[in-house]
Amino acid sequence: MNRVYIEDVAGHAGAEVTLAGWLYNKRSSGKLHFLQVRDGTGILQCVVFKNDVPAEQFELAEHMSQESSLMVTGSVRACRDYFDGRGFTLVDAPIFTPAACEGTTTLFETSYFDDKAYLTQSGQLYAEAAAMAFGKVYCFGPTFRAEKSKTRRHLTEFWMIEPEVAYMDLAGDMDLAEDFVEYIVQRVLTNRRRELETLERDLAPLERVRKPFPRITYGEAIEILKQKGFPVDWGADFGGDEETALASAFDRPVLVHRYPTESKAFYMKADPEEARVALCVDVLAPEGYGEIIGGGQREDDLDVLTRKIEEHGLPMDAFSWYLDLRRYGSVPHAGFGMGVERAVAWICGLHHERETIPFPRLLERLRP
Repeated sequence: MNRVYIEDVAGHAGAEVTLAGWLYNKRSSGKLHFLQVRDGTGILQCVVFKNDVPAEQFELAEHMSQESSLMVTGSVRACRDYFDGRGFTLVDAPIFTPAACEGTTTLFETSYFDDKAYLTQSGQLYAEAAAMAFGKVYCFGPTFRAEKSKTRRHLTEFWMIEPEVAYMDLAGDMDLAEDFVEYIVQRVLTNRRRELETLERDLAPLERVRKPFPRITYGEAIEILKQKGFPVDWGADFGGDEETALASAFDRPVLVHRYPTESKAFYMKADPEEARVALCVDVLAPEGYGEIIGGGQREDDLDVLTRKIEEHGLPMDAFSWYLDLRRYGSVPHAGFGMGVERAVAWICGLHHERETIPFPRLLERLRP
């Protein structure tokens, strides 16, 4: 048994360790239990998958009361290490939400007593609220998209890690995303090179994942695509082919920023120097894997945000609490979300995202 203390867990990324402590808090979501364990040196969230443990252990975890003593054995992930080691506070966003956070209709609807709810697309809005209290936060949990897509880049259930930082602008957000991507790739190369070699992964592209990454505006991206023969004009959305073509122009991930405001979610802040573009950024991975990070600066003006909610046809009552974050005082803030499975697919050189998760959920796959 490789028992470690929570304060030392960052030094064991990728290794299987055992924690011994007490249950500080917990949250459950069907086949998942999120156990926050304390041991006197810190607090760490542990994730229990129903299919990874015996049925009696999963049921025991569900009924444990606060301050129950327990020992937990599992693997440490570099994503948590990055944020935990930089003063971020982990917050858990709810799975059930009253409305879409991105203004789309591709949601999984479910009955909620006498009302209806939706499975979350993102924990971002709740992370924004937490950032107003703690300054730097992140959430890490399952998210759901009901898009009827059959591409190799899509799952209907996947995991996202989403940091949010108060007093951060788009420039700081891009710096954070760049640093984060470099960190996790280099940690995998250092700690899991043997596994990558077993997968016959070409390591040269990963070795080149070093700062600084190239940064181009949406307008510059349009020009690159035109030079490559794509019939695109201002306002066009980038699909998989366009993202692949853009990324192929560089030898490492590329940050594309300032997309058209009209193509982005209601919470994206417009560039004060050019209102037709938003203060947003996508990080495109090379080798045809496309967007692994999407984020940007959030709109912090109450009147503007209210108008955008109306323009997107979203239910105002569902966002009243979100507007209160601006109504009673706000600050500039920004963040992003990284799809874990897509990032893993890129790092491991896998063809389809379904190869990154034990029980993938696809358009035509619900079992096992």
